[in-house]
Amino acid sequence: MSGDAHPALPADHPCWRRDDPAAFEAAALAFLSAGLAAGEQVWYVTERDAAAVESWLRAVPGFDDALRSGAARVVPLGGTYVEDRVADVAAQVRAYAEATGAALAAGHTGLRVVAEATGLVRTPAQRRAFTRYEHLIDRYMRTHPFSAMCVYDPAVLGEQAVAELACLHPGGNAEGVLFRLYAADRGRAGLAGELDQSTHDLFALALDRADPRPVDGRLVIEASHLRFVDHRSLLLLRDHARRQGAVAVLRAAGPGVARLVALLDLPDLRVEVVG
Repeated sequence: MSGDAHPALPADHPCWRRDDPAAFEAAALAFLSAGLAAGEQVWYVTERDAAAVESWLRAVPGFDDALRSGAARVVPLGGTYVEDRVADVAAQVRAYAEATGAALAAGHTGLRVVAEATGLVRTPAQRRAFTRYEHLIDRYMRTHPFSAMCVYDPAVLGEQAVAELACLHPGGNAEGVLFRLYAADRGRAGLAGELDQSTHDLFALALDRADPRPVDGRLVIEASHLRFVDHRSLLLLRDHARRQGAVAVLRAAGPGVARLVALLDLPDLRVEVVG
């Protein structure tokens, strides 16, 4: 899958692997600069020395004035999240909702954040909670003027941990992640990329943590950007819906998925061909 979000996918929640410092700094500055140009308040959230990061930003045209006016802020990681503890998922979403409201009240058009979040996901328990938060904050972004680039260091976390986080974002630079499970419009979930034997365990984990919920007995998944899906992944999706007393509905492009579902005879999984 391409490192960038598909043009039709949400671009306001990329996940960035920080294994090339120069490429990361360029991407972070481009992300924040786009926010300033749109009239948003921008935050750089970091566990590094805040004064050093602020000094670096002041060298970038436009950021010195923005830092003086409050349009740009460097925020310690502990001032935005609770470090070294398992995240309170609902409280963390509320915190960013309140910060977005405050930015709007101050005359900005929204809030945009680059968050160096490695320190929040060092343990399996932390990652389990934080991956659930990633999906919920992704859902919040669909209807509110908030966007965030989530940054993780694979040298600290390892490849598997970064994959667990990256697959719950609609885009980013983690090219080894073959699929994306993200929040779509109207409270639905979306699927993009490829689901095959190699992604089975990661997809099962992503479904469990994101825990997409049905509406009126239907768990609708927007899958028009899903290029391939195998039968085991379809069974995972069906079983997730069944546990919630619902029917899974895949809105897919082309008839291929519909033919596979028909061959498998899965009455609790339906396909709606779109596009």
